[in-house]
Amino acid sequence: MSISVSQLKPSLTIIYNDQPYIILESEHAKLARGSSFVRAKIKNLITSQTLNCTLRDSDKINPAFIERKKLIFSYQDGQYYHFFESKSYEDFILHQEKIENKAKYLKENLELAGLFYQNKLINLELPASIILKVAKTAPGFRGNTVKSGTKPATLETGLVVDVPLFIKNGDLIKIDTRNQQYLERE
Repeated sequence: MSISVSQLKPSLTIIYNDQPYIILESEHAKLARGSSFVRAKIKNLITSQTLNCTLRDSDKINPAFIERKKLIFSYQDGQYYHFFESKSYEDFILHQEKIENKAKYLKENLELAGLFYQNKLINLELPASIILKVAKTAPGFRGNTVKSGTKPATLETGLVVDVPLFIKNGDLIKIDTRNQQYLERE
């Protein structure tokens, strides 16, 4: 069951070179006498490699069935991260290379989505924001606002973010996982 290039849009998952990809950006175009085509930026869901490609109307494009399951982060064992499904308590393992920079947000019992392709865990999808505890930050001083009024803070997972001057050690803060920005104090 193939789909036409006119149906391609961001967040759609497709099979490209026998691998599952997600479309990040797509631009449809049609020349006067030629067939339509799409310039797309796609990301491999297994290797996290990003490609720019041109998909023509004559290309056979098949959708990729990616299943999302609710997982809970259990623990880290060296370079391996262990997750379990809350319903069946089945254990799933991902290598550090697959997780990339998502490891900076993982703490025990964090609920997230696991992306499965052909019944195999291939990647993770973090929630839009998470709450983490400030482990270490310098004290903020009154009148210390020459710049934008922020200071670096190291969180419980080792992630370093810029926070407002009033944040102190032990505070719980909400972080946007898409851009690594401070959102608010909890």
